[in-house]
Order: sequence, then structure tokens, then C-alpha cells
Amino acid sequence: MAKTNSRKAQGVRRQARAQGTSRKVRSARKQGQSIIGRMLGLLPFTEEQLQKAFTVLILGGALVGLGWLAQVSGATAVVSDRFAQVASNAGFKLARVEVRGTERMNSMLVHERAFGQRDLAMTRVDTAGLREELLELPWVQDARVSRQLPDLLVVNIVERQPHAVLRRADRLMLIDPTGVELEPISAEDAAGYLLIEGPGAQGQVEALDMLLDAAPALKGKVVGAEWVGNRRWNLTFETDQRLALPEGEDRAAAALISFAQADGVHRLIGGEVASFDMRNPPRMYMHVPGRSERQELSLQAEDEGEET
Repeated sequence: MAKTNSRKAQGVRRQARAQGTSRKVRSARKQGQSIIGRMLGLLPFTEEQLQKAFTVLILGGALVGLGWLAQVSGATAVVSDRFAQVASNAGFKLARVEVRGTERMNSMLVHERAFGQRDLAMTRVDTAGLREELLELPWVQDARVSRQLPDLLVVNIVERQPHAVLRRADRLMLIDPTGVELEPISAEDAAGYLLIEGPGAQGQVEALDMLLDAAPALKGKVVGAEWVGNRRWNLTFETDQRLALPEGEDRAAAALISFAQADGVHRLIGGEVASFDMRNPPRMYMHVPGRSERQELSLQAEDEGEET
């Protein structure tokens, strides 16, 4: 009888321990759920919005995975080819090219590159690639290519502006303000442009413009510029008179301004002097044909005399 009571007591204790453990588990679960609930409550989203967001993330991941599998298996290329074929059969095929903005350059150069894609459906025309090809043309400064369905490709060209003529050893080249060569030009057609020459002169075109801008009164009278020794300029005026300038941008600009002031007083351009040498400013040496010695003029002394 004692043994029976003992077993009953042990059973009761085990049941009590099990119930206690169960209560602890439920309490821990409630506490955990309470903490998570409080944390979720701090977020500016409702539970329904969070569920939708998780659903979207799961679907997005699935689509990315399917896209990757399609890319690996080549399915996207097949679909793209099929779509292009359908578009072409429906009349969405490159048939016309309209070129806008060309005044000086030959627009046929644009047509040749654009119609290189004639057999393509409009969906397969590589507008970005065509633009890059057009930018390789000498006259093209910028280009924009766009489709106009069903069959028209529109090409807008921004042309470079002709600025001067560069003398090469075997030809004359028309160039833009940055020195980019545009096309060969005849001596007759080059007559209205500034003639630039000398080794390395092509890379000095912009610097030459800045130099001539320092003396606006003389700029229109300069018809030629020779880059000498890769360090300085000789300028030729419309009267065929030549002016030798010193090295250095600042010194050359100062000398040119001084010459412009002297020309305003003495009318040097158009006079009997054939060449002017200002490589050692403020002194200017002048050569007159038929005279063995050069005349010398100190522009500094002249300026001081005017001030007094």
C-alpha cells in the first residue's frame, strides 16, 4: 500500500513539473510575442503592409531568378529575335533616314552609316552605337539619333564651325576653333580664312585666339600666324607686313597691345616698314626694304614721353 502511494506521489510530482514547464514555455512565448509586437508597433507600417512588402520581395526574387535562368539558357535572345521579326513583318522596319542640321558637311556620310542598319527592325536599331559612329566624322561635334515609328530614323547633327586654315606640308586643311581638321580646302577657298602654320601650331589654335583678342583693333588685320620653334608667334597682316612676338602668353599679349597703340599713333600697318621685331620688348626693331640698318623704336620711352 505504501508503494502504491509512493508511485502516486511521484506521478503527481511529475505531472506538476510538466505543468510548470508548460506554463514557463507559454509565458516565454507570450513574452517573446509581446516584445516582437512592441517592436513592430514602433514601425510606421501596419501588419498588412508588412505582409504585402514581404510578398513583393519574395515575388521579385523569384522573377530575378527566372530572368537569370532565361538569360543563361538563351531564352531572352530567342524572344528578342522573335519580337523583332514580328515587328519587322508588321512594318516596323528601318526604311527612311532624315538628317537635320547639316549645312557644310556631306549628309550622305550620315545616310551611309544609318542605312547600314536598313535590314533591321526598328526595335533592333542601335541608336547609341550609331551616334558613336557619327561622332567619329570630322564635321560632327554632336549628334542625336531617335526613332519615329513605324520606319523613320531621325538624325540631328551639330556641326563644327570652320575657323581657320592649317597649312600642312602637302595640303591645306580647314580646322575648327579647337584645331580639329574638317576637310581639305583649296588655296582659292582658303583666302578668307586665317592661315596658321608651323610645327605644333594645330595645338595652339585656341591660345592664338586668346592672343589676338588682346588687341581687337588688330585682330581683323591679321591674315596669317606662324608658330615658330614651338614657343612663339610671327603674325602677318593683310598688308603682308610681319610682326615677330616674344615667347610666353603674357609677354606676347603685352607686346601686341603695345604694337596696337604704336600703330594708332604712327600708322605702322600700311607704311614702308616690311617687318617688326618685338622679341625684346619694350624695344621694337623695324626693317625697311632698301635700308641696310634696322630702325629702332623704344615704346617704353614713347609711353613715358606721352605721360609727361
